[in-house]
Amino acid sequence: MGPRVREDDVACDNGRICLSHTIMPILPRISLLLAALSVAAPLLAFERPAILPDSMAQRVLACASCHAKKDVNDQYFPRISGKPAGYLYNQMSNFRDGRRQFPMMSYMVGNLPEPYLREIAAYFAGQHLPSPPIQPTDASALVLERGRSLVLHGDPALKVPACVACHGTQLTGVNPAIPGLLGLPRDYVNAQFGAWRNKTRRALAPDCMAEITARLSLPDVNAISSWLGLQPVPPEARPADSVAKPLPLACGSVP
Repeated sequence: MGPRVREDDVACDNGRICLSHTIMPILPRISLLLAALSVAAPLLAFERPAILPDSMAQRVLACASCHAKKDVNDQYFPRISGKPAGYLYNQMSNFRDGRRQFPMMSYMVGNLPEPYLREIAAYFAGQHLPSPPIQPTDASALVLERGRSLVLHGDPALKVPACVACHGTQLTGVNPAIPGLLGLPRDYVNAQFGAWRNKTRRALAPDCMAEITARLSLPDVNAISSWLGLQPVPPEARPADSVAKPLPLACGSVP
């Protein structure tokens, strides 16, 4: 017995059932859908170009995703925009050559040629993000005063020079190779002092920061980072062009 034929079915030869009249209208709909997709495809392609622009901004997106966030001052990934180009180049070299330890950074810069490192450094030195907000602290007035004194005057008894003697009177750094200290996350500052103390961060000899760190106590480090975190960054902060020389200590990273 052959298949039952409904009133809206069309019987084919040899007793088979062809497409029903109720299914046939679906085919034009499918055709319309395919036509719509063919129109939308070029629009999607326009939104995301097949060939990305060959610009430095595009090339360093991996760097910017951690170090150039406009609305975030990350505790462990410092902003590098606006830092002196010589300083940025020195740090990439330190990661490449093992003087600083962070696997991701070592991997990213390990095979980059020297001129390209300098090109990256120059690019970020020319970028300037909005100033981050100050960082609240629960440090006591006594601790903050100790931090202010160390930053502005140093401690002759410990043979610790003032931070401003090297990092500039405005603490915004000095060209070509001394970084600014304002706007750095407090935890990052503490972590770098810890790295110098533990000898997991080094610079070209003579390593002046390693010497200074060895003379500071942990409470002194906390006082410095707490006071610095409370200082606002000037809206148009830029590295100074020069600093009084000779520096209090010889630094291999500073020409």
